[in-house]
Amino acid sequence: MTSNDTKPFEKVVVHPLVLLSVVDHFNRMKQVGNTKRVVGILLGSLRNKVLDISNSFAVPFDEEEKNKDVWFFDHEYFENMYSMFKKVNAREKIVGWYHTGPRLHRNDIAINDFIKSYNQNAVLVIINAEPPELGLPTEAYFAVEEIHDDGTPTTKTFEHLPSEIGAEEAEEVGVEHLLRDIRNITVGSLSQRITNQLNGLKGFYSSLNDIKSYLDKVIKGELPVNHQIVYHLQDIFNLLPEINMPDFVKSTFVKTNDQALVVYLASMIRSVIALHNLINNKIQNKETAN
Repeated sequence: MTSNDTKPFEKVVVHPLVLLSVVDHFNRMKQVGNTKRVVGILLGSLRNKVLDISNSFAVPFDEEEKNKDVWFFDHEYFENMYSMFKKVNAREKIVGWYHTGPRLHRNDIAINDFIKSYNQNAVLVIINAEPPELGLPTEAYFAVEEIHDDGTPTTKTFEHLPSEIGAEEAEEVGVEHLLRDIRNITVGSLSQRITNQLNGLKGFYSSLNDIKSYLDKVIKGELPVNHQIVYHLQDIFNLLPEINMPDFVKSTFVKTNDQALVVYLASMIRSVIALHNLINNKIQNKETAN
């Protein structure tokens, strides 16, 4: 089984503005009692085989719960919104569409075919508005046609695309201010750093488990060998430090001791300052009593 469509881009970059817009769309619909997925259009541009998704807008959408083949997409609203966006920024073209998933649906191919009438290389990005604790909230897909070896008619399906969160400098500043506003002020900076490191280690552990699961399935014959994945894994292993080298062990001990020394000196200085303030306080109390 092979696919006869080549992907025109290597990865998809989603900007924070898109994530905020999708979450706002989802929450507004949730407040009026609509707990279904929401759908919208993605705008952006293609740069050096990287699809840059910089903007989006919501579109009224509904579908039958029992029959997913029956769905409604407001074409008139979509056309009006896109014409207004073109007046603001003509460089942003329709690059695909989104929904809040959290997984692929049966009618996604039909909706994607409609979006392809505006862009033949349209992508689908599933943005989970209620993401789990770890991992990115985005999953990108590109529609391809599969050719079957037994001569049966071709079928359309989605292939996964690498995706990441990226931002321009102005967006990074805005996100930093937003995070500063929503951060818990009762938690110290050290506690926040430890929490961030813990979340990073959890994500790293989850990735290692995914690698282990994939390799186990390849060994058991449940999955075919993908040489590109094996090459990437080999690159990861080559970048790992040799932790048994004496120089590495020594440098690690030296750095750890230096950090411990700083903490020890800081504790001693705080104790000396506290004692100094206590003595000054007693002297002042005596002078006041006399």
